[in-house]
Amino acid sequence: MKAKIHLEIVTPEGVKFSEEVDGFTAPSVQGQFGVLPSHRPLLAGLKTGIVSYDIEGSTQQVAVGPGFAKVAEDQANIITDRFMASGDVDPVIARKDLKEAQNGIEKLSSDASDEEKMALIAASRWAAVRLELYGDPPPATVMMDQEMRLLGPEKYEKEEAAADSSELNTVD
Repeated sequence: MKAKIHLEIVTPEGVKFSEEVDGFTAPSVQGQFGVLPSHRPLLAGLKTGIVSYDIEGSTQQVAVGPGFAKVAEDQANIITDRFMASGDVDPVIARKDLKEAQNGIEKLSSDASDEEKMALIAASRWAAVRLELYGDPPPATVMMDQEMRLLGPEKYEKEEAAADSSELNTVD
């Protein structure tokens, strides 16, 4: 029998996903990483993005918010505030949410707090990842340009990690 990894995704509402998978990839704050059976122990901070997993040669995807991943002894646990399966994406609502976040960003005053900025960036990223899961992502350059205009080029890279971690404090 082929070795498997037990992948479990947990939110404050409980276990949202629990499957034996052949392998998976996840979006860490340092970049995408992959896990196969017998992977060495790992603890990683996650950013909002897509988790792809393989079962019997078929690749599936789910969206997760920021959180943490722990891998040890063919057991992987992802702890996050947000989770969405591909079949649950409503593209109309996701596009509306993205538009509202973008409008909020455009209307921010110059004296807006970092907390306000990060909340709008988090909302924008969650809407964008849901559209990506659906198969209709907004162009990455548009998202990056919007965030750079909001934060300024000098703060963009530093604040990107902070925005992902602040998403942990927001719930749909």
